[in-house]
Amino acid sequence: MEIPQFSLIVLQGFLICLVRVGSMIATIPIFSGGQVPAQLRIAIAFIFSLLIFPAVQENLPHVTYEPVSLLLLVGGELLLGTMVGFMAQLVFMAAEFGGSIIGYQMGFAAANVFDPANQRQVALISQFQSVFAILLFLVLNVHHLFFEAIVASFQMLPPGKLNLGGGAIMMIMEIANHSLILGLRLGAPILALLILSNLTLGVMSRVFPQLNAFLLSFPLNIGISFVLIGLTFEMVASLLQQEFSLLADRFLQLFSLL
Repeated sequence: MEIPQFSLIVLQGFLICLVRVGSMIATIPIFSGGQVPAQLRIAIAFIFSLLIFPAVQENLPHVTYEPVSLLLLVGGELLLGTMVGFMAQLVFMAAEFGGSIIGYQMGFAAANVFDPANQRQVALISQFQSVFAILLFLVLNVHHLFFEAIVASFQMLPPGKLNLGGGAIMMIMEIANHSLILGLRLGAPILALLILSNLTLGVMSRVFPQLNAFLLSFPLNIGISFVLIGLTFEMVASLLQQEFSLLADRFLQLFSLL
């Protein structure tokens, strides 16, 4: 039995919608980790696509694509979802980078744990900062911004209109640079005090040659670091909350540049 033409158009439109929704959901920091089964991510993407498809159907192209054209369009949708997810991942990378700086400076260079989200070994303090960022991400309901961004993307950037020459790449590079600075800001207070502590121990070892500054530095730096981590919790939470609040505007700016 021959399938009617309009059914093929609707099927291709739903496929395009599913690819965009699936690529964005797969790159959300919470869902992109290895601790979330792929079947669950596929189910969430499929159900959400079914829910929003009637609302965004008018923004989808009403033409029948050839296999090659459809494949190129699907590739563009995958690229868009990856770019949106990467912008959010940069905040978590900054938190992890700040934790790595603190961990290496306080003497935890060899203290690594397995990160189930990224399937690799990471520094202990780095994993602690990453988990704290994830909890803050959930408490602030930042993941809701992704679902709002998915719907807004169909209105601002209909499928097939992707243009990488509009400044989007430069914007992502600027955000990546900003995330590097954010990671340094997260670890700067503790790093500065640890440098001051090591400098003080160095001076004391010159004044008192009998003092074993090397052995004394390990418990001292670890104790100071843990105390400062507790004291700077509010500052770290404030910086991360500020970055999370900017994600909505960054998504809209990305769609306008594409």
